[in-house]
Amino acid sequence: QVQLIESGGGSVQAGDSLTLSCAASGHTFSTLAVAWFRQAPGKEREFVAAISWSGVNTSYGDALKGRFTISRDNAKNTAYLQMNSLQPEDSAVYYCAAAAEYTIRYYADVDEYDNWGQGTQVTVSP
Repeated sequence: QVQLIESGGGSVQAGDSLTLSCAASGHTFSTLAVAWFRQAPGKEREFVAAISWSGVNTSYGDALKGRFTISRDNAKNTAYLQMNSLQPEDSAVYYCAAAAEYTIRYYADVDEYDNWGQGTQVTVSP
């Protein structure tokens, strides 16, 4: 298990960009797959992006249309989510999640992850 702390959220205008960070404790971070999910009030937690332990393989939610990019720096025990062209519908609490990659069957399923951060709020105004 690791401790995950998200940061970088805030209030922006439509069309702006934000970069979220997920800082992890422990040297085992490099062995974990990492994902970002988001949840708006009254909605289910939605898959945003995932990245393999090596950083070679990535996947994204179908609704993102190429606007978001996930990356990681294992030397810093940190994963990132670059969000461009933000729209009001992107407003949500964004969560970082992690799990041992060999245990994951479906990267987009919230139930596959056993480590979660506390979330960071992103609010996009029209």
